[in-house]
Amino acid sequence: MRLLFKQRFFSWFDSYDIFDENGNTVYVVKGELSWGHRLQIYDAMGNPLGRVQERVLTWLPKFELYIDEQFVGEIQKEFTLLRPKFHLDCNGWTVEGNFWEWDYAVMNRDRVVMRLSKEFWNWTDTYSMDISRPEDALYCLMIVLAIDAVKCSQNN
Repeated sequence: MRLLFKQRFFSWFDSYDIFDENGNTVYVVKGELSWGHRLQIYDAMGNPLGRVQERVLTWLPKFELYIDEQFVGEIQKEFTLLRPKFHLDCNGWTVEGNFWEWDYAVMNRDRVVMRLSKEFWNWTDTYSMDISRPEDALYCLMIVLAIDAVKCSQNN
């Protein structure tokens, strides 16, 4: 399953549209006013599905992941010198990025859960998400939102 993650050009808070391979909207993400990033995820019909909430006052960025208001895990950027790495406490998965922080792999031991690639030559942050199992799509989206929020915070 391939999803295209695209940040909206004009918005006060972080807002994203997530499309399938045919250009249909699958998810809509809206940023909300709060201390730290707070991103609410909706399906194409506007029904709330989940949330990514940044924990403030941590040494390295840390995000809590919720599905239907139920805590399902967290992701935290680790201190590394060369390759970006995140500690992911969700489903037993791991996340690693390449040196340039443009490509990431989410793994479940030997199985690739998702490959994430940043697309260039776009006005806004745009990622291509290749997800092996459709039932993992919401979890993968939450991971991408957290990684993008970390990168945005580093650039500000």
